[in-house]
Amino acid sequence: MGTDDIHHKRKRQKEENYGRSGANRKDKRERFLIVCEGEQTEPNYFKAFPVKSDVIDLDIQGEGKNTLSLVKEAVRRQEEAADRGEPYVQVWCVFDRDSFSSDQFNEAIALCDRKHIHYAFTNEAFELWYLLHFAYVDTALSRDQYKEKLSDCLCQEYCKADPGMYDLLAEIGNQHLAIRWARQLRKYHFSRDGKHDPCTQNPSTTVHELVEILNQYLVEEDSL
Repeated sequence: MGTDDIHHKRKRQKEENYGRSGANRKDKRERFLIVCEGEQTEPNYFKAFPVKSDVIDLDIQGEGKNTLSLVKEAVRRQEEAADRGEPYVQVWCVFDRDSFSSDQFNEAIALCDRKHIHYAFTNEAFELWYLLHFAYVDTALSRDQYKEKLSDCLCQEYCKADPGMYDLLAEIGNQHLAIRWARQLRKYHFSRDGKHDPCTQNPSTTVHELVEILNQYLVEEDSL
């Protein structure tokens, strides 16, 4: 089959499945808003997910704001989208515990709950999610320690803003382990403290919850 034939076949399939209008296809997509505390690390990671662009519309923003300000920005964007008649199906805030005060961190989570916004937090740093692809970690680490350990695991210097981290981790293929160990960390803290208090539970993360949802929209390998 020639290149032109393949092109026309794919065009017909798109028209049959989603209609001839690009606007019509877009109307059928589920709109997600993911607002990230970091300007590069987290947005680069989530933008690299090979999701079905005809099914889901990912609006990923790197705000560079502190925890509470980040949630307020997500609320603003959520309300503006609703006012335009283009509401998001889900809104997520992605942020770290870092050195923010306990009150500020807990208030941010409480605001998410009040506004029906999902949150993917990490205590202390987003790099914990990366490291869980290689090992179960239940000891608090500094950012420098995360960088050192990730460099060892990756056999190359870890670059915080590396846009290729998703692909690199996907090639390694341990995401299922990272999800399992993230869940195990949450259970570990609960069994020890009797409650889920993300502010004091270091290390811990809920990034896997957002990852599992995005995985439902991935392009099948055969179609890549």
